[in-house]
Amino acid sequence: MLFKRKKPKERLLFGREKRKRRRVKKGGINVRNTELENSIFKSRMLIGIVTIIVMAGILFANLYYLQIVSYDTYSTRSNENRIRVLPVVPQRGIIYDRNHVVLADNRPVYHLVLFPHKDYNTKETIERLSELLELNLTENDVKNLVYLARTRGRFNGVEIADALTDTQLSVFAVNRYRFPNVQISANLKRFYPFANIATHAIGYVSRINQQDVEKLTEEGKIDNYEGSLAIGKLGIEKYYEDLLHGTTGSREVEVDSHGRVIRTLKYNPPKPGLDLTLTLDIRLQYYAQELLGNMRGAIAAIEPSTGELLAFYSNPSYDPNLFVRGIRSNEYSKLLNHPGRPLINRVTQGGYAPASTVKPLLTIMGLNEGLITTTSTYFGASAFMLPGSSHRFRDWRSWGHGWLDIYRAIELSADTYFYDLAYRAGIDRIHQYLDLFGFGRSTGIDINEESLGVNPSREWKERRFKDRWHLGDTVPIGIGQGYWTTTLLQLVKAHCIVANYGKEVTPHLLKFSQNPLEPTAEPESYHDALDGELFPVKDQSYWDVSRAGMYLVVNGPEGTGRRAFYGAKYKAAGKSGTAQIVSIKQGQKYDASKLKVEHRDNALFVAFAPFVHPRILVGIILENEGGGSAKAAPLARKMIDKYLLELYPGGYMGESEPVRVKFGMGGTVLVQ
Repeated sequence: MLFKRKKPKERLLFGREKRKRRRVKKGGINVRNTELENSIFKSRMLIGIVTIIVMAGILFANLYYLQIVSYDTYSTRSNENRIRVLPVVPQRGIIYDRNHVVLADNRPVYHLVLFPHKDYNTKETIERLSELLELNLTENDVKNLVYLARTRGRFNGVEIADALTDTQLSVFAVNRYRFPNVQISANLKRFYPFANIATHAIGYVSRINQQDVEKLTEEGKIDNYEGSLAIGKLGIEKYYEDLLHGTTGSREVEVDSHGRVIRTLKYNPPKPGLDLTLTLDIRLQYYAQELLGNMRGAIAAIEPSTGELLAFYSNPSYDPNLFVRGIRSNEYSKLLNHPGRPLINRVTQGGYAPASTVKPLLTIMGLNEGLITTTSTYFGASAFMLPGSSHRFRDWRSWGHGWLDIYRAIELSADTYFYDLAYRAGIDRIHQYLDLFGFGRSTGIDINEESLGVNPSREWKERRFKDRWHLGDTVPIGIGQGYWTTTLLQLVKAHCIVANYGKEVTPHLLKFSQNPLEPTAEPESYHDALDGELFPVKDQSYWDVSRAGMYLVVNGPEGTGRRAFYGAKYKAAGKSGTAQIVSIKQGQKYDASKLKVEHRDNALFVAFAPFVHPRILVGIILENEGGGSAKAAPLARKMIDKYLLELYPGGYMGESEPVRVKFGMGGTVLVQ
C-alpha cells in the first residue's frame, strides 16, 4: 500500500469537540466541508432576514407615525413653509371739513423692497439700483442696507427706497428682469393737503413706536394693528383713532423658496375706518392764518348755540406731513428751537391772563350775589387802594372814569370798578363762579392736547407756593390778572354761556362720522347729548345786563371796541382785554418801546354776532402785540365779516326792527 491510514481518534460521547474547518485530502484531492458551510450560510441568512424585517418594521412604523398619527402637525408645518398669512391693513378713514373738503387723505406710496438671496450679491444689487433709479444712496446707506439684509429673516424684505416717483417706477419696470430678488411694494400713506393750516386741530399720524405697542397691548388692541405702520399721535387723529383705524383683514398667499408671492389662496377683506366730517370751515381756517401773518397767537371761532368750532388756528404752525414720512432730526430740532414755538397749540395749551375779557363774567357773579345792581353806582378814580394800604391798583386810564354803573363799567372797561367788586366778593366766591364758567378744568373738546389753566384759590396757592392767600392777591383777579390763567378755548366757552343766555355748550371738532361702505346711511353725531346745561342764576335778566355791557363795548359812544366795528352790517357784542406780562413799579408808566418784545402786553378780544341770536363767536389772543381794542378787535371784526357776509350770507343778521334803548350810564344805543 502506498498510503497508510491513521487510526481515527475515538469521539467523546459527552465532551465538546472543537470542529475545525479543514480540507480532507482524498486521493491527493482537497475535499470541502459542505455541511459546515451550509450551516454557516443559513445562520447568516437568518440574521439578515431578521434584521431586514426589523428595520422594515421600524421604517413602516415611522411612516405610519409621520403620515397618519402626526399628519395634522406636519401638514401644518409644511403649509407654513409654503403658505403665509399676511395682514391686510384697513384704509384709514378720511377727514373732511364741514363742506366736505378733504383735510386728511390716503395716498398710494410705492416702496422698493429687496429680498436677500445667496445667488445674488446684495451690495452690488443695491448699488446698481441706486445708480439706475438715482436714489443717491451714500456709502453709509448702502452699508446699513447690507447689514439689514444680512441680519433679517429669509422672507423679510429690506426697504431700499420709499415713495418712488412715477419716473422711477417706469424705469424699474423696464429693468425688472435684471433684479429677480427685488419687488415693488405698495401701501397707503396719510397726506394732509392743506399742510400747516389745520395741524393743531387735525394732528397727524406717525410710525408706531415701542410706547404705542405697549399701550395697544395693555388695551388689548395690538392684534388689530398687525401690519399697521402708523397711528394717530395728536389732535383728531389721536382722539378718534379707534374710529379712523378700522379692522385689519388677512390674506393667505403661496410663496416660493425666495419668499416671493406666487398666488393668493384666500382673502378676508379688512373693514375701513370711518370717515369723519369736522365742524371746521377750511376757508375760515385759512383766513385766520392770513390775518395772523407773522404774529404769535391764536384764533378760535365757534357757533355758540351748538359748540361747533368753525376755526381753530394757532400761529405759527407746522407741516404735519413731515411726521408722516418720518421727521429727520435736524427738522425736529428746527421746530423745537423755533422762537415762535410752533409745536404748542395756543388755542388749548397756551396759558394767558384773560385780562378785561372776564369783566362780563364777573358781572354775573356780582349780580347773582347781590354785590351790585343795575342802578348801583361807583366812583371810578385813577386807582383803587385797600383799606390801610398805600399800594395803588391803577386803572388803565390815568385820570379815572368818574361815576360808573355796571353798563358803563363794562363799556369803558373800568378797572377800579372791578377791583372793588373782587375785593367785596372775596377769592372763595370768585373761585366758585370761575369754576362754574369752566376755568381751571377741561372744556370737553375732543382732542387730548389741553391745559387746564389756573383757577386760583386759597388751597391752590398753599399747594403751589406754600403761602397763605393775601387780600392783595384777590384785587387783580377782578380784571383777569394775578394768578388767574386761562386757555383761549376756556375763555371762548365761558363767553358762549353769556351769548346763550346761560346755556352751556361743549366745544367740539367732530360733526359726525360715516361708514364709507354705507354712504347713504344716516351719519352718527357725537355731541348732541352733551349740551344744554344751564348756568345757575337767580334771575335770567342778569344775562341781559352782561350782554348789554358787551353790546356797548362795540356800539356805545365810549365803547373800547367801537372803532373796530364801525360801519358793520350787523350788530355785534364784544369785550377787549390787555394782559400785562410784567409788573410795572409804582409811579412808573408803561412804555412798550422800553421793554423786550416778550415782555410786552398780550392783546385779547372776544366778540359774537348777531347780537340777539349769535351765529358766530370769535376769540383772539395776540402775544406781545399791545392793546386788545387796537390790535385784536379789528381781527375779530374781519373774521365775523368773512363768516357772515362772504362765506354764509343770507342767514339771520339781526332783528328786522331796531329798538333804541338806554342802558343806564352807558348811554342810548340802537339795538337790532
